[in-house]
Amino acid sequence: MTPDLIALAETVLAENRAAGRRVATAESCTGGMVAAALTEIAGSSDVFDRGFVTYSNEAKMEMLGVSEDVLATFGAVSVATAWAMALGALKHSNADVAVSITGIAGPGGATANKPVGMVVFARAVCGEDPEMVVADTRQFGDVGRAEVRREAALVALELLRP
Repeated sequence: MTPDLIALAETVLAENRAAGRRVATAESCTGGMVAAALTEIAGSSDVFDRGFVTYSNEAKMEMLGVSEDVLATFGAVSVATAWAMALGALKHSNADVAVSITGIAGPGGATANKPVGMVVFARAVCGEDPEMVVADTRQFGDVGRAEVRREAALVALELLRP
């Protein structure tokens, strides 16, 4: 775990604790890195409710309720899937805010429209209109699998800040 991930995780926990919010994660390409960063901090259980590692499409459907139609139409790496993942994490947890991450860390798996380093994020807040889910696509480039995953985890942690 890198120092920048730990420092940001500490900030996320402190700010959400002060706001009285609980958080959840739905991770694909990061494989649980965001949850690991949050749980690296002692006492995180009062803020971090749970994390879903949904690497396969089947896991996204079974654990988060992502529609097979969404996955077939838009693909696993899409705003639609990230949106559904974030909403699913809220629905299947006791969290007030959830973040989702899905992307292509590489070195394989890329297409012309979805290159290595493309990662899609979404944040959903309990009680807000589902249409107001924040979604963002980042292009980190072909900087290596570990770096794409680290950068994605940092963005996801930022999205968890109140």
